[in-house]
Formats: sequence, C-alpha cells, structure tokens
Amino acid sequence: MSSGKSKGPNKGGARRHENDRIYAHPLPLIFSDPSSSRTRSILGLLGLSRSQVINPHCEGYYDPSTRSVWVVNQRDSEILWRRGFFGKGNLSRSEPSWFVRQVKDRKSRQVDSGANKMTSEEIREKRRADRKQFKLDRAAAIAKVAAEAETIFETEGRVVVPALFGPEIPSGSTWKSKTAESERESSGSLENAESKREDENEGEEEEELLEDMEHLQLTLSEAFFLAWNFDCLTILDPETACFDEPLSLPEIWTTFQQIYLAPPIPTLPTPELQLDNPFLIHYAVYHHYRSLGWVVKNGLKFCVDYLLYKRGPVFTHAEFAIVVCPVYEDPQDQEVSITNLRNASPFTWSWLSTINRANSQVMKTLILTYVTIPARSRLSKEMLKTPACFAHYSVREVIVRRFIPARMRD
Repeated sequence: MSSGKSKGPNKGGARRHENDRIYAHPLPLIFSDPSSSRTRSILGLLGLSRSQVINPHCEGYYDPSTRSVWVVNQRDSEILWRRGFFGKGNLSRSEPSWFVRQVKDRKSRQVDSGANKMTSEEIREKRRADRKQFKLDRAAAIAKVAAEAETIFETEGRVVVPALFGPEIPSGSTWKSKTAESERESSGSLENAESKREDENEGEEEEELLEDMEHLQLTLSEAFFLAWNFDCLTILDPETACFDEPLSLPEIWTTFQQIYLAPPIPTLPTPELQLDNPFLIHYAVYHHYRSLGWVVKNGLKFCVDYLLYKRGPVFTHAEFAIVVCPVYEDPQDQEVSITNLRNASPFTWSWLSTINRANSQVMKTLILTYVTIPARSRLSKEMLKTPACFAHYSVREVIVRRFIPARMRD
C-alpha cells in the first residue's frame, strides 16, 4: 500500500515533465534536422549539417501610448510566451491566461447549480469592501461609546473610561456584513422567481460566446530583440498611412528611440537622437543578459528594473534583481543632457538599503548593473542611426548583499 508521502514527488514530477514538454524551446526559432542519427553523426564529422531553421514569423502592433508592442494573434502570443517567455498578458500577471480563467469560472458557475459563486477577483474585492466597512463600523461604535461616557460625565459627574472591547464594540469574529445579511434575506424571495424564469428561458437562448479580449504585450526591448536578432517579429504601426506595410528595421530603431524624446512640434525639426536615450540604456542591459541565456522579465513588483530567471517563471523564482545604473563616460554630458535618466545621479544609502532588504527577504540577490554611456566628444550622433552603436556601450555588474551577522557565522 502506497503512502501519502509518495504521491507528492510523483505529482510534482508529472507537472515538471509537462512543463518541460510545453516549454522545451528556449527561443522562438526551432532547429530541425530530418536526417537520422547515423547520418547526423557522419555529417558532423565532416563539419556539415542538414538542420533547418523554422521561423514562426509573428506579428505585432506598435502602440506609442503604452510604449509597447501588442501581439493580438493567439497563435503568435502562445509561441512567444512558450518559447522564451516573451511579453505578458495585458489582463494577467504574467502568462496570458485571462480567457482560460474565464472559461473555468463559467464552468464552475454552471456546476455550482445556481449558487452565486464568485471569481477570485470578485472575492478579493468583496473582502476588501468588508474589511473597510468593518473598520468604519468599529470606529462608529467606539465614537458612540465615547459620546455616552461624555454624557454621563456631564449629567452625573462620574468618570467612565470608554471601553474599546465589549459586546457593543464589533470584533472580527462577531461583526457581520450588512450586505451579506441583506443578500440572504433577498435570496429566499428571489430564488423562486429566478428558478421559474430559468425554466421558461431554458433552451430558448444559447449561451453568449466568450470572446478573448486579452493580448500579449511586449516591451520595446523585447520587441526589438525579436525583430533584430531573430527576424521573427513583424511590427506594424496603425498610425502610418500604409497600415499593412510593416516597419523596416531602421524605422523600428528610430521610432523606439524617439518615443522617449520630447513630443515633436510641427513647426520645429524632429529632436535629435541622444546617446543617453533610455531605450538604448535598457536595451543594452536586456540584450546583455538575454545573450547569456537568462530569461529577463520586468521587476517593477520588487522595485527594480529587471528580474533574471534561469529557465522562466514557470520553473523557478527569479534569483537576481537588476537595477540599471547609467554612468556617463564624460560627466559634462550629464550636465547638458535633455533626458532625465533614472539612477544616473548617486542614490542615497537609505534607498539602497531599502531595495536590498526588500529583495533579500524574497531570496533575491541585488545586482547594480552599470551601463557606461560613450562620450559625445569621441562618438558622433551619426552612429545612433544603426544598432552598431552598442559596440561603444559597456555593461558591468556589482553584487550587493545584506550582511546579517546572526546568519553568516558559518
């Protein structure tokens, strides 16, 4: 007879194998070799190969208001997420799963045989509303007891200390929501009417089809990485005259930089590209870690710029938290710069300690990634017209760890 403990590893192993199958490819491109293993061995000895590169050729739409690229096709969204964890669902925390959640919620409501079963988001909002109402009711009850004590002191001259606990002061175990009580009272009278109405309308109207309203949202760094390095993403701009004509790589390169500059004025020339453009700084960091095999995701939740995963969010938690710190090769360039780069100026120790402590508590190592911006005196702005300018940027890392004497004796 198998024990209950043996089921845990088997269940976890089955899920791990399923994830290994779904997320088997680390990049959108797939290398396929139709020849047999013996033929591959012989060709390998000769330095030859019959491998074919399968390019998915996904499509996205540039959205300047959110500074992102939208992938609305379900097939493209699934490929980009499952092959490298690129982007996030605009209605989800990470993986585009809004449609799957809605289908499960609808099925659970049908199985619930007419009960008012709420989704997790609805339960969360209801708990927040109840918690807020409980605080208001408790404050009102305490104010009422204090007013009664003042009345006794004015009329009888006795000093009564207002009680903060007692039968008149609601607590977490005794307080009941007024909305829940009213729902219970009204549910009994409405249940019969609703059941009759459902019996009459049953079979007359088909259930409304659920439409998938979610899309995959790529950051500009992710979109350019896919378009420049793998040529697997075609980007369209809805605001251009030729809507069906995709943007060329030079147009993508220039557009992604200009979105971080001042809005163009019709009577004035287009703002010049800058060496300290935020897109260049963050893409240099993104490309640096992606080229080393890391899965790079946004780190806004932990007050950092990026999070680094070994394989992806499905397998493990992020191990490293990245803070991008721009550094000017020539300090005078920072004084005349028109861009306000974050973390370009020296930050305070209190800020560093706060960020380090927040990430240490969630088992993440803080890394300060310094990006050196080339000096204007040795690099002309003509170099910014092509991605070849990245050869003049350098990336350095500094690991920051929190010293805890009680835990670091060994």
